Amino acid sequence: MLIIKTIKELKSALTKVSNQNKIGFVPTMGALHLGHESLIKRAKLSTDFVVVSIFVNPLQFGRNEDLEQYPRTLEKDQIICQNLGVNLLFIPSEIEMDTLKKDPTFVVPPQEMMSVMCGKYRPNHFQGVATIIVKLFNLIQPQFAFFGQKDAQQVAIIRRIVEDLFIPVKIISCPIIREKSGLALSSRNQYLSPQEKQISTQIYSSLIKVKESFLQGERNSALLLNLIRQELDKAPFLQLQYLSLVDEKTLQPLTKIIDSGLIAIAVYCGTTRLIDNLILTVKKPTIAIDGPAGAGKSTISRRLAQQLDLLYLDTGAMYRAITWLVMANNIPVDDENSIKDLIAEANIELLPNDDLTQPVTVKVNGKNVTTAIRTPVVTAQVSHVASQKAVREKLVKLQKNYGNEGGIIAEGRDIGTNVFPEADLKVFLTASVHARARRRALDLENQGQTNIDLAQLEKDIAHRDFLDSTRERAPLQQASDAIPINTDDLSIAEVTEKIAQLIRGC
Repeated sequence: MLIIKTIKELKSALTKVSNQNKIGFVPTMGALHLGHESLIKRAKLSTDFVVVSIFVNPLQFGRNEDLEQYPRTLEKDQIICQNLGVNLLFIPSEIEMDTLKKDPTFVVPPQEMMSVMCGKYRPNHFQGVATIIVKLFNLIQPQFAFFGQKDAQQVAIIRRIVEDLFIPVKIISCPIIREKSGLALSSRNQYLSPQEKQISTQIYSSLIKVKESFLQGERNSALLLNLIRQELDKAPFLQLQYLSLVDEKTLQPLTKIIDSGLIAIAVYCGTTRLIDNLILTVKKPTIAIDGPAGAGKSTISRRLAQQLDLLYLDTGAMYRAITWLVMANNIPVDDENSIKDLIAEANIELLPNDDLTQPVTVKVNGKNVTTAIRTPVVTAQVSHVASQKAVREKLVKLQKNYGNEGGIIAEGRDIGTNVFPEADLKVFLTASVHARARRRALDLENQGQTNIDLAQLEKDIAHRDFLDSTRERAPLQQASDAIPINTDDLSIAEVTEKIAQLIRGC
């Protein structure tokens, strides 16, 4: 891990990073805890080169705030970053960041976003945050930057700045990490006595009460917020500073939740100020799981859908079904005009199967083809058929119809790049050719097939990878914002839990 303290050294180090590498950036003020660690781990999953900064920013502290008392644990922080595989740790001084001027240049976010919630009680805080973040973005030039959802107002403001100033960085908001009690992790939690920590659990308990009411159909903001007040009344040692239900992006107050709403709260427990929030979303998330053939997409997607009560959309089965239909009608796989005519009125049905050891039931024009579409002869022709414009247009339209209402887990080789580019979460599963061939052989055995040639399966999979990644329309590729997971050395249960944790944070 490089530890750098000057801008000159930083620029020199970053010039040596390949242009092909995606840089992930995690800005912090140090005193790192499990919440920060989760951001770094997410950055490691999503990018090639991770930069963490530690800078206690004086511009974001007010006159009566705890700049001098803010915890500084630099030695411990360096060890954490080293252990997590951070590539570069940037620890600039105030001189380096040019914050000692009497009249510095500030980045000033929209007033309507700064005048609510925390901004109402911390004047100039968010312009201080914005100024340093923009400086760091300009110095590091990351493709991705990772922030904790606990600071929801900060995340919304930074997203707006990036959009308005055309800064080429994607902001990734990561789930709140909590103590076992539910208390949101914060560097300031160390100021709480054991008794105060116990009392502070009422904050999260009150948010959970609201979530329960929301899931039962309550959408009125005043009624939802009143539930929190009722809960906090049971904890007289907590002093409410503010309680808001706002639009997640604009931070403007909502009287009723139509699509989604952000409930944000700030509370004093003794002299310690604590913040927390919860996003309430009417529409369930859309999850896109991409990856090459045999990486485990189908099995894992089905398990996740069953576990999280989401609809499983097996797009690969759809393309196999069309391929089977073409071959059953003795149409050459390169006869695009005949295929276009054939599929115009074709009806494809996907029916869930409660037995997770068996594939989704697939019907084409009423005929059950579940087993037939998974034979090697069909597998060998899928890429040829799937690459055709008419086939793709028909199936992508059908897939998007499924996704309009949300609440789905869709898997395929271009589901995140082409079908659902705005998915709430994208995961790219991959594995070695050998591992995928072994899994395919096991699938075929479970379906009753014998005399399986493993070497031939490896050749078929490698060839299909080539066809899928080089085809003209929607080639196989990892979406820039997808989280890659190599499944070679992971069990199905381990991969499923990894993704389930990511989904819970959507």
